[in-house]
Amino acid sequence: MNIIPDRPVATGPNPIAQQLAAIVGERNVITNGLDMAGYLAEPRELFHGRAICVVRPGTTEEVAAVLKFCHETGTRVVPQGGNTGLVGGQIPGQGEGEEILLSLKRLDKVREIDISSNTMIVEAGVTLLRTQEEAAQVGMLFPLSLASEGSCTIGGNLATNAGGTAVLAYGNARDLVNGLEVVLADGRILSNLSKLKKDNTGYDLKHLFMGSEGTLGIITAAVVKLFPRPRASATAFCGMSTPEQALALLNIAKSKAGDEVKTFELIARFGIQIVVEHGQNTRDPLSGPHEWYVLMELGSMNETGVEETMMSILETAFEEGVIEDAAVAASLDQRADFWRLRELLSELQKHEGGSIKHDISVPVAKVPEFLAAATAALAEKFPGSRPVPFGHLGDGNIHYNVSQPVGADKQAFLDSWDDMNTVVHDIASSFHGSISAEHGVGTLKRDLLPSVKDPVMLDVMRAIKHTLDPTNILNPGKVL
Repeated sequence: MNIIPDRPVATGPNPIAQQLAAIVGERNVITNGLDMAGYLAEPRELFHGRAICVVRPGTTEEVAAVLKFCHETGTRVVPQGGNTGLVGGQIPGQGEGEEILLSLKRLDKVREIDISSNTMIVEAGVTLLRTQEEAAQVGMLFPLSLASEGSCTIGGNLATNAGGTAVLAYGNARDLVNGLEVVLADGRILSNLSKLKKDNTGYDLKHLFMGSEGTLGIITAAVVKLFPRPRASATAFCGMSTPEQALALLNIAKSKAGDEVKTFELIARFGIQIVVEHGQNTRDPLSGPHEWYVLMELGSMNETGVEETMMSILETAFEEGVIEDAAVAASLDQRADFWRLRELLSELQKHEGGSIKHDISVPVAKVPEFLAAATAALAEKFPGSRPVPFGHLGDGNIHYNVSQPVGADKQAFLDSWDDMNTVVHDIASSFHGSISAEHGVGTLKRDLLPSVKDPVMLDVMRAIKHTLDPTNILNPGKVL
């Protein structure tokens, strides 16, 4: 993994920028290097890019006009939502600045909420948090939930098929959509803002664009699904010795609560230590340390009974020797304290020095075996490295992050990124898993795809890309 250092960004007038200003207005075309800088680097500072300018359209029609112009002139386009992606998919290349960055943040309208259809039409620049809040105002739930929900946008969530903490109960981002509005590479608008649950009139094209990371078309609006809000919930933090016991707890929970199991998050002891040591207003959730922890949440449409169900799950788990200790949130504040331990982990890991990230998934039943194999392999090949595995055990997605050895040189550790990826990804593949569960491919994992993807699948992906974007102007160099 090559860490790209800060580089000066091209500035000054440009004929392309001037013509784009005629479409979206001068104030919505940014060419000053300092003003563009925030768009041209991603949160982990792994990728920095160059661009002709940043273009900020305010309507779907403006997006269409921009893409029509870019198609006709051969100008390459990198779409960006909230710039929270972790694989570099939203950042231009580091070449001569021959691309424009298309920011979709100004497409920020909630066009419609239809309670009877359980749908809401939102534009691509609406933040995930606002989408959740708009649903809550009409007594409904939009269940997609991510740590970056205050700044990530619906367009970016769908373009990367975001996952999050509620996949166990509600599915990935693509499962939460009925219809899309997409601008194609040549500027045509593919409008299918359908609320229908049943429509068997040919190919379901929306699934092409969700997860394509802006390489096939630019999502400008979506019909998202709304759900009834649970009327009662119960949240528990549990301690145990092994991932096998965590998996046993999941099976007990599903047998007793079924679809009421909304969240099931696994965290290693080192992760809790990091948050307690470096976070503000955080504390160890249980009376003593445990090797592994589970944050479990139930949600029910019944106003009573969910707490009793949680207690039944925990009692059975104690009786069967599955858990060693547990605490059930007695208030909303305590629930928030539990969640803070999970949500702060990625951010606070930086206090332990360099961190090499993995976003893998394996079949749920194989998670304990993966963790054992990966930890043993790293101990042998990267002595002193400190794994910080955590994530969504309920759907088999583990963020197998690894902190540098104590006292090690940070850059020397990060230089081993590719070698460590090979070890972890090979183990995930041996369990028929994926090297990218919810973060996408972008630039970070693009060159890894040929080694893990079926060649026929890659051929079909390239054929679709060529059909929809024959001149390769949409997010070039990403995914493929």
